[in-house]
Order: sequence, then C-alpha cells, then structure tokens
Amino acid sequence: MRIALLSAASSIHTARWVSALAARGHAVALFSMERHSAPAGSISPDVPVYYLRGGYLRATCALKKGLAAFAPQVLNVHYATGYGTLARRSGFAPVLLSVWGSDVYDFPRKSPFHRQIVVRNLRAATAVASTSERMAMRVEELCPQTRPPFITPFGVDTGVFSPADPPRVRDGRLTIGIVKALETKYGVDVLLRAFACVLPQLSDLDVRLEIYGGGSRRQALEQLAVCLGVEKRTRFFGAVPHEQVPEVLRRMDIFCAPSVSDSESFGVSAVEALACGVPVVASAVDGFKEVLRDGETGFLVPPFNAQAMAGRLVRLARDADLRRRMGAAGRADVQERFEWQTCVTRMEQALVSTIRLRAGGETNEAKRGAAG
Repeated sequence: MRIALLSAASSIHTARWVSALAARGHAVALFSMERHSAPAGSISPDVPVYYLRGGYLRATCALKKGLAAFAPQVLNVHYATGYGTLARRSGFAPVLLSVWGSDVYDFPRKSPFHRQIVVRNLRAATAVASTSERMAMRVEELCPQTRPPFITPFGVDTGVFSPADPPRVRDGRLTIGIVKALETKYGVDVLLRAFACVLPQLSDLDVRLEIYGGGSRRQALEQLAVCLGVEKRTRFFGAVPHEQVPEVLRRMDIFCAPSVSDSESFGVSAVEALACGVPVVASAVDGFKEVLRDGETGFLVPPFNAQAMAGRLVRLARDADLRRRMGAAGRADVQERFEWQTCVTRMEQALVSTIRLRAGGETNEAKRGAAG
C-alpha cells in the first residue's frame, strides 16, 4: 500500500507505526506540524517526513499539495482534534482516523463547541480506529452513527521489553517505580502519598521509589516528597529515551500506574512493564482495566485512593513468590494479546478495510445520512 500518516512526528507511537509499516514493505510518508518535529534518528530513514508550517489554513494547503504529490491510497490520521481537523479540511479520502485518548475523553467535555469539532471529524472519516475496546465504546457514545471502530492496540515488542536474564538478586532491597510524564492526570502525587503510607509498614526493608519522566509538575512533586518525609527514599530521574525504558523497568520490582483520568485509554506503560515480567499496581481507569487482569497480573485500585494503592504495594512487597507469579502471568498475557507485530498486522487490516469501504462508496458521513 501507499500510506500517508498525519500525526505528531515527536510522538514515539507515531515513530513506531510509520517505521513498522515501512518495514512491512509499504510506501509510507509522514505529515506532521513543524512544532511536532521528530527527535533525530527516531523514525526509519525509509519514511520521508513532511513538516507543515504556520497555522491551520496554511498547513491545510500544504497538506493538500503534499498528499497530491505522494498520492497515497489511504490517509491514517492520528488524533481526532487538531490533526483530525486538518484531515477533514484537506478533503482527502479514504481516511482512517485513529483516536488516542484525551481527544475523545477530555476535549469534548470542554464545551459543546469542542464536542462538535470532534464529532464532525469522526463523521467525516471513512473509518475510525481505537487503541482499546473501552475507548471504542466512548467513540460510539460521542457519535452513535459511526460504524464500530477497528481495534489497533499500540502493543510492545516482547523481544525488546523482556525480563532481566538472569533475574537480579535484590538482597533485601525493593524498588517501586513509574515511567510517566509528570503531569496532573498521571497521579504521581497519589503514588507519593501511597509510598508515605508504605514505608512505616516495610521498615525492615530497603524500599525505594524511582520516578522517571519530565513534566510541568516535577518541582511540585519534589516538594511534596519533602513534605511527606519520603525524599530520602525517592529519586526523580527525569525523562529517559524510549530505547532505555526496558532496562529501567527491569530494575523495578513493582510498577505503579496511578493515573486519575480515563484519557489513559490504553495503558501502554503498564503493558511495557508486564512484558518485562514486572507486576503492576494501577488505577482502575479505562486503559488499565483493559490491559491488567486484577489479581492475576497485578492489582487495580480506585483512582485517587493512596491508601488502597499502599495496601496492594505492601502485599506485593511482602510476597516475592506473588511478584514472580504475577510477573510471569503478565508477560504471557502481553505475548498473547499485545505483541507488537500482531498489532501492526491489525493496523494493516484496518487500512485495507478503509480502502475497501471507500471503494464501496461508504463513509461515516454517508452512514449518518442513511440513518437519518
């Protein structure tokens, strides 16, 4: 296929999709706003990247020209708001619109006008793809006339995200960790409060909290650690390149995902930890409820509930056999459901189906009209 992607080149997920599709032998081109430029070396050299400059009017004109020159069979646009609007205004078809999370959870809640933008973009697309079943349900709530979305999980390469070999000897030390942007929606403050509850119950162990990620909340979170009296056992490492994440995860005994927003729509961070054989304690928001088997590969706790999270952390900390069992079960589950190459195949199938839908004269807009 000749496939054009319209997405932020700066996103690791964008880089993974375009590089994987190109590796499958497809002709792939990426269109991105210039302000979302890709880090050096993150995208396959087989994928040309075209940057759209200026505001939306100028970018729309540039996109139209770029698509006309590349002549793709299908346009896969990622994110239903800004990039989704660009795709709709370009007039190109067929379009597979991939929704990611905050675009269909948070953005439409801002106002009726914001909701209308997302709904218009969903209706204009030939088809929609979602990274999870739960987010697909959200799409259908927003736009009931849309045909059921294709499910295209992000997935992980379990050859790269794999357990430590051989397993490291911990010698009484236990590491709890998180790899996430330090922003309010990811609930790192909840984790710090849970950690403060954990330490008195595990005074006989050398327990550490490792926080990886950058963001606007770092200073406030560092101050919170001091106020809670956990700063000597907590370390903020800052952001790490994605290729270093597997080694970071292998250093952890328990991974935490305390997100407080349902726009955490898939839970790829938890999937990466599970692939490395690390049990997960996560908030029971949509994304984690889909990828985590409560009591089997980790534990789900109510969002914002530091006490509940602390209880599960203590249980795992006290039971090394439980950690090993959950870690093994988690990796097996990821290999079965979220192996990266299987997810790439699902994306290919969604793109082929989108082309066929257009050839058959069907669009979401046409379906809406037929439905009255």
